[in-house]
Amino acid sequence: MPRVGVAIGDQVLDLRAAGELGLLPEDLAGLVAGPVLNSLMARGRAASARLRAAVSALLAADGRGQAEAARLLVPMVDARMHLPAAVANFTDFMVSRDHSARLGARKNPAAPLPPAFVHLPVAYHSRASSLSASGAPVVRPNGQRGEADGTVSFGPERRLDFELELAIWIAGENALGRPVPMREAGDRLFGYGLLNDWSAREIQFLEMVPLGPFLGKSMATTVSPWVVTAEALAPFAVETAARPGEDGPVPAHLQGAGRHGLAIAMEVWLETAAMRRAGDGPARITATDFAGMYWTPAQLVTHHASNGCNLLPGDLLGSGTCSGPEPGARACLAEIMLEGPLTLPNGERRGFLEDGDAVVFRARAEAPGAVAIGFGECRAEVVPAPEWPQ
Repeated sequence: MPRVGVAIGDQVLDLRAAGELGLLPEDLAGLVAGPVLNSLMARGRAASARLRAAVSALLAADGRGQAEAARLLVPMVDARMHLPAAVANFTDFMVSRDHSARLGARKNPAAPLPPAFVHLPVAYHSRASSLSASGAPVVRPNGQRGEADGTVSFGPERRLDFELELAIWIAGENALGRPVPMREAGDRLFGYGLLNDWSAREIQFLEMVPLGPFLGKSMATTVSPWVVTAEALAPFAVETAARPGEDGPVPAHLQGAGRHGLAIAMEVWLETAAMRRAGDGPARITATDFAGMYWTPAQLVTHHASNGCNLLPGDLLGSGTCSGPEPGARACLAEIMLEGPLTLPNGERRGFLEDGDAVVFRARAEAPGAVAIGFGECRAEVVPAPEWPQ
């Protein structure tokens, strides 16, 4: 049965076992006794802050239970990772102005942004059941594809893409019909991870003419198993990125005091089957920073609940593609391909992903005077599409 753990270097501390041995306060032990974090998330930020302090005290050099806790450490390489929460709802946003403008310029160079983008964090309700933890393979989907001659064919997706995103985990619960104002939004942010919102571009582009994404997105989403709590990321808070003057001010209900941005360096690495056979490591193809995003996690929460939508403990928000303004900060292949195919260090070229390609996300929060925090990997390999039943 899965257990809740805390990363300690290259080890994992088994919190369920620590609670059973009386090494944690009784009420906190009960919140981490199950296979997922939902019970802890339901109690809100105060409970996660208390747990963090309790674990720090337990592992302190003069901690009363340090010797006992040491026996509960599991080597990370021996641990099988799972999704950190049971997810009832998964919402995917669009927080990068650069991503939206680059792709929008293909259709309308004079007005590349969606009309609503400067007024609200655009989003759609995605598929919670197809979420998988890092390491699980991604099956290339079959679907309908528009051809150059105007016909529509059916078969394996030929333009499979990744999207580098921040995973945002929700704490607490608001009653149906009750919004979450900006002054309360921070309390609803349990923690963060990495998320790959896999995109079948041919399927997506065909179906989005009348409505939003559906089959082009619902086949797979990969999530990192580690959650970096909001308390741990407090030293990396930054001012929200400046808005261009022509965009106008932030809507009043989405304004809030304090620093709501996060300085998180994010990377995409690509490993092909040929690289693995040659014993070569993956190649970095994207480097960006979440600090430059147009909308902040707190604004996503307030907007999501502004109509009275009840956000539940363990709900997952995807930030949307975290592209920055620099050419090397393009966080999906659809953007990278605007400049032509990608050439890898071993001479291979990629337009979109091929079977056997593995996409690896990494991230690190860094700030002067603070100890850097890694997010662990979010990794998945593409496997061939199944034969369609005859």
